[in-house]
Amino acid sequence: MTRSLRPRLWRIAVLSGGVATLAGALGSWIPSFWGDEAASIMSATRTWPELWRLLQTVDGVHGAYYAFLHVWIGLFGASEFSVRLPSAIAVGFLAAGTAVLAGRLGGPRLALIAGLVVAVLPRTTLMAVEARSYAIGSAIAVWLTVLLVHLLTRRRPWWAWAGYAVGLAAGVYVFLYLALLLVVHGLYVVLRHRRALWPWASWAGVGVVLALPIVALAAAERNQIGFLAHRDYITPLNVLALQWFDPVTAFPCWALIVLGVVARIRSRRGDPDGDRLALLAGIWLVLPTVAVLLGSALIAPMYTVRYLSFCTPAAAILIAFGVLALVRGLTRRSPARTRLVTGIAVAVLLAAFVPGWIVQRGPYAKDDSDWREAAAYLHAHARAGDAVVFDERQKHSQNPRLILAVHPADFAGLKDPALIAGFRSQPGLWDRTRPNASLTAADLGSDVWALERGPAAADSPDVRHLESLGYRVVSSHRITVTTLLHLTPGR
Repeated sequence: MTRSLRPRLWRIAVLSGGVATLAGALGSWIPSFWGDEAASIMSATRTWPELWRLLQTVDGVHGAYYAFLHVWIGLFGASEFSVRLPSAIAVGFLAAGTAVLAGRLGGPRLALIAGLVVAVLPRTTLMAVEARSYAIGSAIAVWLTVLLVHLLTRRRPWWAWAGYAVGLAAGVYVFLYLALLLVVHGLYVVLRHRRALWPWASWAGVGVVLALPIVALAAAERNQIGFLAHRDYITPLNVLALQWFDPVTAFPCWALIVLGVVARIRSRRGDPDGDRLALLAGIWLVLPTVAVLLGSALIAPMYTVRYLSFCTPAAAILIAFGVLALVRGLTRRSPARTRLVTGIAVAVLLAAFVPGWIVQRGPYAKDDSDWREAAAYLHAHARAGDAVVFDERQKHSQNPRLILAVHPADFAGLKDPALIAGFRSQPGLWDRTRPNASLTAADLGSDVWALERGPAAADSPDVRHLESLGYRVVSSHRITVTTLLHLTPGR
C-alpha cells in the first residue's frame, strides 16, 4: 500500500466504522432483553468475588466479557441501550477493520464496498444489539487478520509478532471459537506465504500456550453446550442464510459471492494481491463452518449460527468482489459509467438489508421476549406487599423470573415467596427456589401475581395450585409470550 493511498483508506475505514456503529446503535434500546442477555447482566452485576466464584463453576469461557461488562455497567448502568452499546461500538471497529483489510490488498473501491456491506449485513446489525461477546470477538478477528497481512508483507520485528500472539490469545479469551481463526491463518500462510511459515508457526504457538488456561476451562465446562444436542440447529436455512444473512438477502448475497469467486478465477489482469485477499476470505468463510459442522457430527454438538459470527468480514469482502465483477460486466470498464453503476449497485444492496434491520429492532425481536413491557405492567398495577409467582416450568433462559433479574426496580416492594437464595449468592447463574406447589396462603398473603409463559396461562399448574388455596383470577394481561394474572382470595 503506497503512502498516498493510506489517508484515503483510513478515511474509508472511519466512514465504514461510523456507519456500522450508527446502524448498530440506532434502535438498540427497543427490543426487550432475552435469556442470553440476562445471563450477561446477572453475571456482570455480581461483585468481583461473586463473579470469580461463578466463573469457577460455569461460564468461565465468558469471563473476560463479563469482567468488562461489570466495569461498564458500574459506569453506565444496565439499560438495554447501555449494555448493548459496547457491541455497537465493536461492530464499528469490525467494519473499519474489514475496510482496511480489503483496501490493503484490493484497493480503495473494494475497501469502501466491503466496509459498507459488512456494516449492514444482518449478522453484523444483530451482533450490535446483543449484550454478548460476539461483536467484540469478531472485531478482534478482523484486526488480527489485518495485523497478519501486515506482518507477511515484509520482515517485521519480533515485538510485532509478539503482538500477534497476544492478540490471538486475547481473542480466544473473549470468544473461544476464535481459535478457529488460527487454522484459517495457518492455511493461508501455507498456501501464499510459505517463507513466513516458521515465524508465524512459532508465534502462533506462543498464542496457543497463552490461551491454554481458557481452553482447559472450556473442556472442563463442555457440558454447558450440551443443550445443542436437543436443538436442530444444523439446517440449510441456518448454515446458508441466517449465519450471515437473512432469508430474503441470502440468495443475492451468495450469487454475488459466487460471481466474485468465478471472476477472480477467470481474471487475467495479474492482480496477485487481490487473489491473495480472495483466497484468504474464501478460507475464512468456509473452513470454520466446515470444522464446526464436522465437530458436531463426529465429536459433540457445537453449532449455532452466532458461533460463526467472526467470519462475517469474509462474507462482506467476497460480496464486494462480486459487486465489482457485476459492475465490470455491466459497464465494460468505462470509468464514468463504472462509478455511477457501482454507486447504484451498492445502494440497492444496502437497501435490501433495511427490512431485516427493522425486524431486528422490533420490541419483541429477541425470542419474542416481552420482559420490559411485563415489568412495566407489573410496576403500574401491583401494590407493595403483593406476592409474585414465576412460571418455573420453563428452561432457565425463558423463565419469567429473569424479568426480576434484569428489571429489579419494577419489583421493588413485592414479595418473592419461592426464593430461597438470590443468584448473587449462588455458584451458578440462577436463583435457588422452592417449587411453587409448596407455597401456602401464609407464604403468599393477600394479592398474588402469576407470571406465566406460553398459551393457556390460566390453566397452568401455578394457577391451579393458587386456586386450590382459595385464590381466584381477577384479571389477565397477555403481551406476547408472557401473561400476568392477578389473583386475590376468593369470596
